[in-house]
Amino acid sequence: MAQERVKPDREDDVVIAEEIGRVRVLTLNRPNQLNVISGKVALLLGVNLEKFEKDNSTELVIIKGAGRAFSAGEDLKMFYDGRLLRASCLETTYRMYWLCYHIHTYKKPLVALVHGMSIGGGASLMVPMGFSVVTENTVFSTPETLLGFHPDCGFSYMLSRLHGRLGEYLGLTGAKLKGKEVVAAGLATHFVPSQKLVELEKRLLNLNIGDENAIESVIKESSTDFEIDENSVLNK
Repeated sequence: MAQERVKPDREDDVVIAEEIGRVRVLTLNRPNQLNVISGKVALLLGVNLEKFEKDNSTELVIIKGAGRAFSAGEDLKMFYDGRLLRASCLETTYRMYWLCYHIHTYKKPLVALVHGMSIGGGASLMVPMGFSVVTENTVFSTPETLLGFHPDCGFSYMLSRLHGRLGEYLGLTGAKLKGKEVVAAGLATHFVPSQKLVELEKRLLNLNIGDENAIESVIKESSTDFEIDENSVLNK
């Protein structure tokens, strides 16, 4: 798969930025740590997104994860390591929250190609994008609630806008949604079988334009209809 860029985790390579025609690809590249978002990752994502937004030659930005996860959320170890340095923790938190805000207000089309785990801060990159593609292997949750913390990185806003009381349930329990459930809940836009994800990425790269209708059409050609299982939490 195109996402399988598995390398030793090095600080200089935690985010890989590629320029392919008029499309830009950002790959979270900490596969050995399930692409958790460190302060460095948040900084590099923010810097590159700002650069691409201002670049007239950029039409479309794709974000994906290397290895078997999109992102397992924020790197909590950095908060523990910096617990005695208040300024360090505040700077890291600011970077992450600014990144979330930037994605919510981004002026160019964003596509998330999401396989495997997409939880907590990692899911906060996926949910607000104009196009967020999940597969049968995608798992969503806000696990920070299980630690007694409120839904983080904009999820108090996003969950509160889900249908009925689903957002309240997810925010209180940290319950998991899988694959097609994520789309049905309104937390992703398209469901694409994992075996089609590589081909979809190639077609988006060949599209080479930022027209949202054209992007939607390409993704829909790879997406499939689905039904929610009877025992899904969405049917309770």
